[in-house]
Amino acid sequence: MSENVTTAPPVLPGVEWVRPRPGRRGYRNDLVLALVLAVGTAASVVLYRATGWGEGTPWWGAALWTAGMTLPLAARRRWPEVVALVASAVFIVGAVVGVGEALFSNIALFVAIYTVGAWGRSRRVATIVRAAIVIVMFGWLFWGLIFFSTVQDHLPELSREGLLSPYLAYGFINVLTNLLYFGGAWYFGDTAYRSARARAELEQRTAELAAERERTRVQAVALERLRIARELHDVVAHHVSVIGVQAGAARRVLAKDPAAATASLSTIESSAREAVDELHGLLGTLRGDADTGPLVLDDAPAPAAVEATTSTSTRGIARLDELVRESADGGLPVTLAIVGEPRPVSPVVDLSAYRITQEALTNVRKHAGAAATAEVRVRWTDTALEVEITNSGTATSVAGTARRSDATGGGLGQLGMRERVAAAGGTIELRPRARGGYLVRASFPLRREVDA
Repeated sequence: MSENVTTAPPVLPGVEWVRPRPGRRGYRNDLVLALVLAVGTAASVVLYRATGWGEGTPWWGAALWTAGMTLPLAARRRWPEVVALVASAVFIVGAVVGVGEALFSNIALFVAIYTVGAWGRSRRVATIVRAAIVIVMFGWLFWGLIFFSTVQDHLPELSREGLLSPYLAYGFINVLTNLLYFGGAWYFGDTAYRSARARAELEQRTAELAAERERTRVQAVALERLRIARELHDVVAHHVSVIGVQAGAARRVLAKDPAAATASLSTIESSAREAVDELHGLLGTLRGDADTGPLVLDDAPAPAAVEATTSTSTRGIARLDELVRESADGGLPVTLAIVGEPRPVSPVVDLSAYRITQEALTNVRKHAGAAATAEVRVRWTDTALEVEITNSGTATSVAGTARRSDATGGGLGQLGMRERVAAAGGTIELRPRARGGYLVRASFPLRREVDA
């Protein structure tokens, strides 16, 4: 906590804001101000008495009045209303008994009234106290002007005759002077309060924005980790399934057909190398720079932006033929059909289409049975890209296994597909086919890319 000011309360709509008290340094400054004004008032009293004004008041009375007029200001920000009332009362007493000081006492009274507006704990109380002081002061002023208007010995040089007599002009000047004096103390006090409230509100908004920025950063980190988890799932599931199928094939034909076994082992080697390369890329994203780290994000992009800008994979629609060939080499008969003229797509759509196809083919190899076949269709239209993967396997097996995997929380199969399509603004259809097998159809809008 700062020594200069205490912690400001929150600024809430419809709730009166209370300005926090100053710290110890602020109270020390108030004490210094009170002592300076006390010294100045004492010196001014001496000068006034030297001119003959205020000689009727004893020295001890003038000293008490000086102390009462200035020293309470040391507590002006702790008890502003009390200090203002005390200063007003002492000011009137000094004028009545004729202490004869009209310079520093006016400064002290101005500071006291200003402080009520600037540091009052309650705006209603501050208004009531200031209004009471102003009413009493003007009542006293008007009473004095009216009373002494009939006393010819008071200011005899000012004539009372005429519509605008010199004495009446003197009265108007006094009223105008006091209006400016008390109005200025009132206005500047309220202005100081509003400025302090505005600063507190700005600091509060800054803190809220910083907190929101931190929450957004944490969310971005979570999205990045989820993306990497999906990438790891896709890479490992695809390549390990290929390796498993080829290893089984090599074991069965190793003694009878060494050439076929060699081809299967070559496929295993190729899949293993690709898996290691992609895993290295993903783990590199996790490790990142030693100083900043890859997951300490200053900004929080949307899920689609995270996918597009931080992906470590070079996979895309252009490499679907390689994916189909790998699946065919792994023992799953797959055909690829492309309808329409290919068009440029965003990195999000490019990678999502590839990963959804990869996940669908992996599920076919794992769950559709040994006799299953698959077909991949890519359809290009003016407004959309559609990727459809169908198989002739056991629909119940494929769908049921995928649902169980997602329900347990350990799998990212269909859930990962849906999240990828949602990130790209598309739609996906996952269902058994009426004539057997399973259908995965993802549609990505191309208009988003054109608008961008």
